[in-house]
Amino acid sequence: MHDDALLAEARDVLPDVIALRRRIHANPELGLENPETQRAVLGALEGLPLEIETSRATTGVVATLEGERDGPTLLLRADTDALPLREETGLPFASEREGTMHACGHDAHTAMLVGAARILSRHRDAVAGTVKLLFQPGEEGYGGARVLIEEGLLERAPRVDAAFAIHVDPTLSPGAVALRPGPILAAADVFGIDIAGRGGHASMPHHAVDPVPVACELVMALQSFVTRRVDAFDPVVVSVTRIDAGTTHNVIPATAHLAGTVRSVSERARRAAHDGIRRVTRGIAAAHDVKADVNILEGYPVTCNDAAFAAFTRDVAGALFGERAVVEMPAPIMGAEDFSYILDRVPGAMVFLGVSPGGDAAPIHSNRMVLEESAMASGIALHVRMALEFLARGGALGAR
Repeated sequence: MHDDALLAEARDVLPDVIALRRRIHANPELGLENPETQRAVLGALEGLPLEIETSRATTGVVATLEGERDGPTLLLRADTDALPLREETGLPFASEREGTMHACGHDAHTAMLVGAARILSRHRDAVAGTVKLLFQPGEEGYGGARVLIEEGLLERAPRVDAAFAIHVDPTLSPGAVALRPGPILAAADVFGIDIAGRGGHASMPHHAVDPVPVACELVMALQSFVTRRVDAFDPVVVSVTRIDAGTTHNVIPATAHLAGTVRSVSERARRAAHDGIRRVTRGIAAAHDVKADVNILEGYPVTCNDAAFAAFTRDVAGALFGERAVVEMPAPIMGAEDFSYILDRVPGAMVFLGVSPGGDAAPIHSNRMVLEESAMASGIALHVRMALEFLARGGALGAR
């Protein structure tokens, strides 16, 4: 199938894809349980030559398309869950669920992958292997990808050889494709620090051990140690985002609590940041004669594109859309993604697809985020071309 024909087919299925996206957008769901979204996906896939599996622990769906020739297996992934935000877009199909919104484009990801499933099913004779289409809940902090991997997503026959995902970006020009080899998104960890002093009257601080100035000193020290102890070319971002202490104006509290996040783009820098938080906390606590306990909860690891697969993706996208549409990212984005768990186990890549509606476009995770729906045709076509080309090459990523 020539590129022009593929793009025409993507535009042909676009009205149904937009309708599905709007249906999902109006009915957003959180976490690992997205039953209405699952029903919408299953309904949209009905009648296609797909083997459908549903997750036991989540509402995830894996739709498998077996080609008419043997070959490798490529996983195409879309996430299905929303965010706990109150939508303020004014769209006619805005969220009907108070406090829940598709503000990260997962509704578009899901709808685009359904569109790709339809086109791939029409051209099953050109599928030289197997395509697994994953509709995965729980990306927004619930680790849905890891849950599905534990259920056998990657190992269950036919075993997945590589994986590909698209994430929309409302700040990029419509149809632009941005990617880079290596780290493309950061690891994201959460830390908490509990400081135990001794309470007392605010007029007599010398009879107490005040944890509040210790907390304040820690905030400044944690923000600054990164600039002196971490390589600027292997970046770390430490942000203290919460301080809790005290109950009233004239009482020195006995305890204080800090919380925040650590972002890093290598395992080396991640470990250095964790060690630094513990070391700085220990030293400042000792200097002020308080106890301080650090708890670090490790979140998603670094999302790392395989270099060969990223180069392959760049070639495919450049041939499909033109070289000028492909953007080489100069640095990773410090957000995090649970697609990282999949890329830890199989080669693959994630790319960003431009869907800017123009003007002063709100970014993802904004309750004002909107997107240019016509750009979803590019995402549909890219999913299809990536699958057909990867399988046609027998999984080999070099030049044909």
